[in-house]
Amino acid sequence: MATASATTFSIGSTVSFGSRGSPHPQTKPFAVRFTSQNSLASFSGLKAATSVNCESESSFLGKESSAALRGVFAPKAQKANQRSQYGLQPLASYKVAILGAAGGIGQPLALLIKMFPLVSALNLYDIANVKGVAADLSHCNTPSQVLDFTGASELGNCLKSVNVVVIPAGVPRKPGMTRDDLFNINANIVKTLVEAVADNCPDAFIHIISNPVNSTLPIAAEVLKQKGVYDPKKLFGVTTLDVVRANTFVAQKKNLKLIDVGVPVVGGHAGITILPLLSKTKPSVSFTDEEVEQLTVRIQNAGTEVVEAKAGAGSATLSMAYAAARFVESSLRALDGDGDVYECSFVQSDLTDLPFFASRVKLGRKGVKALIPSDLVGLSEYEEKALEALKPELKASIEKGIAFVQKQPLTA
Repeated sequence: MATASATTFSIGSTVSFGSRGSPHPQTKPFAVRFTSQNSLASFSGLKAATSVNCESESSFLGKESSAALRGVFAPKAQKANQRSQYGLQPLASYKVAILGAAGGIGQPLALLIKMFPLVSALNLYDIANVKGVAADLSHCNTPSQVLDFTGASELGNCLKSVNVVVIPAGVPRKPGMTRDDLFNINANIVKTLVEAVADNCPDAFIHIISNPVNSTLPIAAEVLKQKGVYDPKKLFGVTTLDVVRANTFVAQKKNLKLIDVGVPVVGGHAGITILPLLSKTKPSVSFTDEEVEQLTVRIQNAGTEVVEAKAGAGSATLSMAYAAARFVESSLRALDGDGDVYECSFVQSDLTDLPFFASRVKLGRKGVKALIPSDLVGLSEYEEKALEALKPELKASIEKGIAFVQKQPLTA
């Protein structure tokens, strides 16, 4: 492939504008031009980079943010001259599988993941209509090879040697539907898919999107336990959308630059179990009691807001795909050795008396490297009461998922 000396491509990356120790790194899309002579062997023949130019005219960032981005990467580019193995070289070397890739979340999620330079193979699975999705995506000129797999007979092949499995499969919410209404349908879907994951790629990171996550994550854990391959550090309930919404709504309410805002969200992923810790917002900002109440309720009910706005035509598919892609990218960066990756996720936890709990976690090559307990210290009175109030509902949802698997025969 013939290449020019400089090529621009857009990626999403977690960049902390400020100190490296910032407690709430946020994912921010940007355009990067690689303009050096060092070769990126596995990235479609693109030329490489010891310097980075941020092009504001084609970037999602404004001039100020572009300048900040230069400030972040310039020292790293200088270090690259001193260290030949410096990692500012995206090597496409990870396989990602999306189970439910033809659906409302799966399709935009597949498109976003297709753009990631760390992905070498993107395996798309669904029970129908996935061949066209794969054909369409395969025309995008990014490094990953796209393959399609249809039906139970091809599920095993889809999962062979996969590093990250994302499961958005299931039915969406409809007007008047609660997350519990989804349970009987989606519980069986998640159980069947996770059984296949256990048999074919037990060491993969597993991202559960299918609702109700408060129950489907425990279902996945029980299946993996029964299969003898459960690693709690590699099983994630994707709650990133709650964080994305919290950041967006707070930035709008307080007229802040969205790129700078970080709000940890803890608890679960439904209704009152979603608890945005507004007192922990970065940058520090004050809220009136009324604002806390309004923002909390809106964040908790944001999914319903979209369902009602779509008037029966679907649920929050695009924002969910965006949030899920952010979590996939963070997982890939952690697998690739980035030591500064933090996200909120619903995981096995000892931060409370519940077996599973959403909180900020630090990600590493082997999954969850550490839970972040400091977010639960020094809560406001409102947050303390809300935390205690959510526990019974979250506990019941967790137990419902566990009981479902224990009553079902395990598929060989």
